[in-house]
Amino acid sequence: MKVEHILQSKGADIFAVKPDDSITDAISLLNDRNIGAVIVRDTGGSVVGILSERDIVRRLGARGADALGMKVSECMTSNVHTCSADASVDELMAKMTEKRIRHLPVTKNNQIVGVVSIGDVVKRKIEQAEQEAAALKEYIAT
Repeated sequence: MKVEHILQSKGADIFAVKPDDSITDAISLLNDRNIGAVIVRDTGGSVVGILSERDIVRRLGARGADALGMKVSECMTSNVHTCSADASVDELMAKMTEKRIRHLPVTKNNQIVGVVSIGDVVKRKIEQAEQEAAALKEYIAT
């Protein structure tokens, strides 16, 4: 199974903020869209980072409520890891595990085409296991 199959089933919406946006604005977007990370794009549209719930919690832990007054650029992860839409889900899981990250932007032709989370991967793996179990049960019953 390829990463693009996960995007096809979950949708490929890409939500983004700007580096100068406030953390509270980013939190509102995460909450409103029920997502765990947003892409950070500069005014020219180039990707300059990713901001996850974990990034925000770390800043809150270090700075307390003062972190809510920070800009996205002060909290985001600048070194953005990505995966190809053509990559296998096993490659995706290996990268997430190795890098200890929960959200990965997905690229195709050097453009971000979506973001996958570890939750998306687990959901798809469970669906796949259920389909295989049903096929085996049907095979045994015939």
